[in-house]
Amino acid sequence: MSDERETRLQRLYALREQGINPYPNSVERTHTIAKVLQRFDEWQGPDGSFTLTGRVRLMREQGKVAFFKIEDGTGSIQLYFRINDLGEEAYRRIKLIDTGDFLQVTGFLFVTHRGERTLHVLDYSIIAKGLRPLPEKYHGLEDVELRQRKRYLDLIANGDEARSIFVTRSRTISAMRRYLDNLGFLEVETPVLQPLYGGAAARPFTTHHNALDRDLYLRIAVELYLKRLIVGGFERVYEIGRDFRNEGIDRSHNPEFTVMECYQAYADYSDIMVLVEEMVHSIALEVKGTPRITYQGNEIDLTPPWPRIHLLDAIAEFIGIDVSRFPDKESLAAEMRANGYDVDPRVGRGRLIDDLKSAMFRKGLPQLRQALFLIDYPLDISPLAKPHRSEAGLAERFQPFIGGLECGNAFTELNDPLDQRARFEDQMRQRVQGDDEAQVLDEDFIEALEIGMPPTGGLGLGIDRLAMLMADQESIRDVILFPTMRKTAEEQ
Repeated sequence: MSDERETRLQRLYALREQGINPYPNSVERTHTIAKVLQRFDEWQGPDGSFTLTGRVRLMREQGKVAFFKIEDGTGSIQLYFRINDLGEEAYRRIKLIDTGDFLQVTGFLFVTHRGERTLHVLDYSIIAKGLRPLPEKYHGLEDVELRQRKRYLDLIANGDEARSIFVTRSRTISAMRRYLDNLGFLEVETPVLQPLYGGAAARPFTTHHNALDRDLYLRIAVELYLKRLIVGGFERVYEIGRDFRNEGIDRSHNPEFTVMECYQAYADYSDIMVLVEEMVHSIALEVKGTPRITYQGNEIDLTPPWPRIHLLDAIAEFIGIDVSRFPDKESLAAEMRANGYDVDPRVGRGRLIDDLKSAMFRKGLPQLRQALFLIDYPLDISPLAKPHRSEAGLAERFQPFIGGLECGNAFTELNDPLDQRARFEDQMRQRVQGDDEAQVLDEDFIEALEIGMPPTGGLGLGIDRLAMLMADQESIRDVILFPTMRKTAEEQ
């Protein structure tokens, strides 16, 4: 690497000695490569003049002629250089060009004897000199961690394949926005730095504001601020933005991630289930052209309606533990241990049920790899959800799962301020007992509820996981341009 870089540096110095700035302030471009290829038959011939720009990907010199290939963000094209057209000095300067350099070239279009569509170059200039070699294009960049750590190399080496993932992600978000906008939802922005964190069970990142001399937190969810807007009179609001959780990294978790949360007044969790299945179906049609997607070899039909499966029934069927027979933490913990499951002594019965849910999906059962809703969760792990209207001890809460991926969380929102205060106080007791993911008491939010919030349905949907599904990527790091990574050996 050092020898290659030194050689490129010497070529850069040689250009400067000839009075050439290899990093000019401005460039010209009359057409993209895709545009000239699209109308090549119409535009070819010696009377045409086209100025293109792009990165050099291939170079081949044959005496007094040379063939290059350049690419821009739209495509690639062959270049033909000839000493008779450029003059000896300009032609010799070609030897100072390296793969990876960016060129501005002007010439006319023709087809070579081999049938290659080509730009016959009459003038050129170097507009950005590359000092490090590119990864080998035709072997790709196969080191997955290097692709994630140095995304610019991945995009260069793996070209259309790598770019298509992030185009799919972008189109997924755009389709979601259109769907919500068409339903009359208003997109809003709420604080990323918050004096209290809430709206989810997670550990926060903490920072200190010097001017105010107070600690602030990167938000773990946008829920409590969006519900304040429902209190204020907005009936349908949503936000697409980053959340931050100071927790582990695995194939479906990144400490910094993107979420869409929306809240709809005068709705309950059944209404939000319909919104989710119809929205995801609409996104698939727009992004993939079909409601049937393939994720990791498994075909998934996103056509509504999706099955609604009671959480405790699912655990009984797929884990073999009838949770209803174990009404307290101790008896359920004993049954879990008897069946070979680890038990965290610091958490309550609801969290143990949630652990069984996670174990259920780890089995990879085909019945759980379609699109479905798990509904009616334990009340003690749903501190912001209304109690179930007919089943004691449960909340009107659901989670959408697609291809075995947990994609979100939703409930009929709790709008009783006295009940909400009691739930927060119970969460604080759980924190004292060692559950550092339990929620904190937010007095301002309770005050807002005391002003009055109408019956409301709410949803949080993971954008990254939805992008994983639409782009058929196994790891969340493959759909985040710059994921959080562990230190390399050199950084230790």
